[in-house]
Amino acid sequence: MRIVFTGGSGKAGKHAIPYLLAQGHQVLNLDLVPLDNPSVYTLKTDLTDSGQVFNAFTSHFNMSEYYLPHPPPVPDAVVHFAAYARNLLVPDSEMFASNVKQTYNVIEAACKLGIKKVIIASSETVYGVCFTQGDSDYHSFPLEEDYDCDPEDSYATSKLCGERIARSFARRFKGTDIYAFRIGNVIEPHEYALNFPKYLADPPSRKRNAWSYIDARDLGKLCHCAFLKSGLGFQVFNATNNTITLREKTKDFLARECPNIHITRELEEYEAPLTNIKARKLLAFEEEHNWRDYVKGE
Repeated sequence: MRIVFTGGSGKAGKHAIPYLLAQGHQVLNLDLVPLDNPSVYTLKTDLTDSGQVFNAFTSHFNMSEYYLPHPPPVPDAVVHFAAYARNLLVPDSEMFASNVKQTYNVIEAACKLGIKKVIIASSETVYGVCFTQGDSDYHSFPLEEDYDCDPEDSYATSKLCGERIARSFARRFKGTDIYAFRIGNVIEPHEYALNFPKYLADPPSRKRNAWSYIDARDLGKLCHCAFLKSGLGFQVFNATNNTITLREKTKDFLARECPNIHITRELEEYEAPLTNIKARKLLAFEEEHNWRDYVKGE
């Protein structure tokens, strides 16, 4: 497939894109900084400018495409990961306006150009605890996609707005699939040795991430799985790996750490509280990088 990937130079994209290339896809990266990958061309694009987005989506993927006998077709899919990735990078008002406008422009251009598959990055923060002021509790476990999301911070709210934009365009443009990934704490390969011993030693420190994570390479695989599954229209998927970031069984840990939080169903033995069961069932996602394979110890 021909894939436009926005924000591919970021923490998640720089690992997700190589996975997509390995599946045979072609990728054009839209970003403000180049991706350090000789197989991928980066087109510097301001996604808050609708005209630039429409133009970029009809662009050549690299200089060699000028040798084609005709202009290249529109992409088969768009993956939109570009955004301010958290609060306090710029003032909240700028972050919110930019994130929402980028998402609107990307989805509008994709739909009006007839691109039938769009993936957007939502966030674990919509569940309302990650960027809460002080301490806060989740309403229930596991965190599933029908959860009543009520975040108080501007970043998470910008992501919820993106989900609503996606739902709106999917309703208007019948036959278009727009999948919103509520991406968990992204872990790069080197971060297992660097960070997981600290996570294991201090379980409360992982509450804001719901004791869950997504390997950046597995995030690429999840995108590939989404390309292969059509006809779902608008959907939200938690983008996480399978298991809790602790060695303790999930049910036992939550009973001890969160005794007043309602458990809505039987949990798998080590199921991530920010569960990916929907993605496993509907997208046939199977993780390849469980943290236990990289972190020594009992």
